[in-house]
Amino acid sequence: MSNIPFQTIDWNAIGKDEYRGETGTAWWQTMQFPGLRIRKVEYSAGYLADHWCRKGHIVHCLEGDFISELLTGEKIRLKKGETYVVSDELSSHRSFSENGVKLLIIDGDFLKNL
Repeated sequence: MSNIPFQTIDWNAIGKDEYRGETGTAWWQTMQFPGLRIRKVEYSAGYLADHWCRKGHIVHCLEGDFISELLTGEKIRLKKGETYVVSDELSSHRSFSENGVKLLIIDGDFLKNL
């Protein structure tokens, strides 16, 4: 990871990339730095990820709620104001949002499983 000078992020000035899920749609606004990615992500109502993710994340729920389903079958609901953290390769998970949700997601080299 490299040094990042002080800066603000105006999310209104960052375009949205659209990703189709197994059902529904996700929109990502992404800031990429060496070894660090910061995203504001929105899932539509009925969104179900089209893959199981093994990447580590810090996920903070800004609005709404969603379920992180683990490959083990466990389901964890995250609602507004709550956060989860997981390192790379420690959990296979995918997201489902019944009513839509807005998230702040941070991931990068600092979450590598050592």
